[in-house]
Amino acid sequence: MFAVPLGDGAELRPLESWQAEEFLAHMDRARDLVDEHIQLARAVTDLESARALLTSYAQKQAADTGRLYGIWLGPTLVGGVLFRVFDAGTGNCEVGCWLEPAATGRGLVTRAAGVLIDWAVGERGMERVEWLVSSENEASIRVARRLGMTRDGVLRRNYPYRGVRHDTEVWSVLAPEWRARAVRPMER
Repeated sequence: MFAVPLGDGAELRPLESWQAEEFLAHMDRARDLVDEHIQLARAVTDLESARALLTSYAQKQAADTGRLYGIWLGPTLVGGVLFRVFDAGTGNCEVGCWLEPAATGRGLVTRAAGVLIDWAVGERGMERVEWLVSSENEASIRVARRLGMTRDGVLRRNYPYRGVRHDTEVWSVLAPEWRARAVRPMER
């Protein structure tokens, strides 16, 4: 298995179905924070659902339509980044993330997402990388800004979640913009 160092004792590694128990334990620690804005915490509630989600991403990876990676701080899984959507034919993909509370404020998501974007643009020739985020998720919006993304617009009240309709901001970075960046997130 490969591991990409993220600095400060953190690593980015594939997150696979055989790690379902570790993923569930992590999600139990992350549940309250993650559940504020995305449905991942509600989708992973027991070992079966944890394994099913990880297996679905293994299938997406095999079909070249998505990928999932964990962020480990030392020996502990503390978060993840993913290609929720990966469309090599159109050159468009969407990167997403989550963390547990103990890992916030360290720049781990920015650095991990930067690794994914480097690969998507540099190796796979993606033209557009998107970041979709609830307008209320200030931490995730700050990550989009640190990645040099541009706010394309707002999808008003498009995301029904927890009985409320939320606005979704669409942020993106284009391949020429990403390549032109003087400093990558990993170099900060």
